[in-house]
Amino acid sequence: MSAYTIRPGYESDLPQLIEIEKSCFEIDRLSRRSFQHWLKVPHRIFLVAEQDGELIGYGLVLLYKGTRLARLYSLAVCSTARGSGIGRALLEQLEEKAAGRGRLYMRLEVSRNNRPAISLYESAGYRVFGFYRDYYEDHIDALRMHKRIRFPSADLSFPPIPWYRQTTDFTCGPAALMMAMAGVNPELELNQFLELDIWREATTIFMTSGHGGAHPLGLALAAFRRGFQVKVVTSRKKGPFIEGVRSLHKKEIMSVVDRQFRQRAEEAGIPVICRQVSAKDIEHWLMSGLAVVMLVSTYRINGSKSPHWVAVTAIDDQCLYVHDPDPLDETQGELECRDVPIARADFEKMSSYGRSRLRVAVVVGPYIGTR
Repeated sequence: MSAYTIRPGYESDLPQLIEIEKSCFEIDRLSRRSFQHWLKVPHRIFLVAEQDGELIGYGLVLLYKGTRLARLYSLAVCSTARGSGIGRALLEQLEEKAAGRGRLYMRLEVSRNNRPAISLYESAGYRVFGFYRDYYEDHIDALRMHKRIRFPSADLSFPPIPWYRQTTDFTCGPAALMMAMAGVNPELELNQFLELDIWREATTIFMTSGHGGAHPLGLALAAFRRGFQVKVVTSRKKGPFIEGVRSLHKKEIMSVVDRQFRQRAEEAGIPVICRQVSAKDIEHWLMSGLAVVMLVSTYRINGSKSPHWVAVTAIDDQCLYVHDPDPLDETQGELECRDVPIARADFEKMSSYGRSRLRVAVVVGPYIGTR
């Protein structure tokens, strides 16, 4: 097979695109009007594969405003060119260009009967996350698949941080701190014993519901006791999470715990800096070889407003990347939860928790030795 090129689609390609559509799809074809529309509008990526002056395939991705998602709307390769890697090449370039335009994830729908296409997407890293019933004209269901398409650049000189999955619903703080400590000291063994020990040391006792979460100073003290230099940067002096508890008794207990942590942090000489945390701060800390644990709101992740701790792993001009210790469901694992890209503007909102817009970071420094 002779060499082919991949280039942007032009209006002059319309006749050949219609022929490709007819040869590849019996139903749900894009019409001439649809092609004319998508070849003109700016919020899309339209690529074609060309060989010896003839089109042998195309790919169309839609870029919706106000979202970090890209949608693979259509991908087609002529039957005579299938099996030559053209479909994968188109897909890879579509992903690269979508990522370059600020999209973090690609989604698509595919007929559950289209095994060749499903195999291509699975081999390219796409995972099924849902389906639409009776989606196509022939009443076949569609699988919904997605893939993360933006990752930290390989030339970013940030220390590698291992991923650890929390083993309870309430130990995201200890899990995030463990990842940060292991980034500074790779010899640290991450296990449930350490996770639960840190939770007992750092818990606020109560939360709005369920078991108490981790107090930032409690996490800092836990890291300090294990031989790490540490500091806390927080936007407010008052204790976290207290305002979200209605019970007066719980508020009183949490206030006592907060005072205990502050007293012990002062005795240990742990710096507690009261100011806003900026993206420049995070970049400086990471570039200095430090590890960063931050509190975020889960509203933009799963629709709830619960506080959640994550370990920041990298930052570039568009995104911050985090290790999330808490997969959304049993189907998710390390692949979906490590180096999760969050657009800078989104992270600014996510990392402000509660009515007081609390923003707090626990910064873990060099490992000195167990105290």
